[in-house]
Amino acid sequence: MHISEGILNQEIIISTSVIALACVFYTAYKLDKNDIAKTACMSAVFIIASFIHVPIGPASIHLVLSGLIGAFLGINAILAIFIALTLQAFLFGFGGVSVIGVNLIIVGFPALLGRYFLRLSFKKYKKTMWFLAGFTPILISSALLSLILVLNGKSFIAIAALILFSNSILMVVEGVITMFALNYIYKIDKGILKC
Repeated sequence: MHISEGILNQEIIISTSVIALACVFYTAYKLDKNDIAKTACMSAVFIIASFIHVPIGPASIHLVLSGLIGAFLGINAILAIFIALTLQAFLFGFGGVSVIGVNLIIVGFPALLGRYFLRLSFKKYKKTMWFLAGFTPILISSALLSLILVLNGKSFIAIAALILFSNSILMVVEGVITMFALNYIYKIDKGILKC
């Protein structure tokens, strides 16, 4: 779910980079030293998950697990995803350096909904909320990606629609994975999921 370099207008790249960097500096400033290891682990989860590709016809989608990361980290998910996107850009060429900001907005900001649904799960409908913790961030990320492509130019409208359609399968897969992961962790140690 990366936008690659060379696709977007400079206005979009600059504006999203400014917003993303402001959020990264804020979360880094507020990061508690006790959360550093957890943030680093979730950053690694993001990188590893992105290597798992699911073929869909002539294309493929990859896992993101942004909702699971958001459920664990809350606001620190932005920092974890930023670190992962930066490492992916420099080490593997995923996305690119100039589009780290826009990719962070697409993937990192919706990840915060994972924590929201985790909090709701302690009131009622645990498994449904855990499913939505994985499903909803991918839905919002796909919508943001499509919106940015449409804002970039009318020639991207068909691609934006295709992205929404192809990511609909990923939304369900991520929802199921997040539901099972949170269910397993809840049975083992509820304290890990404290909000």
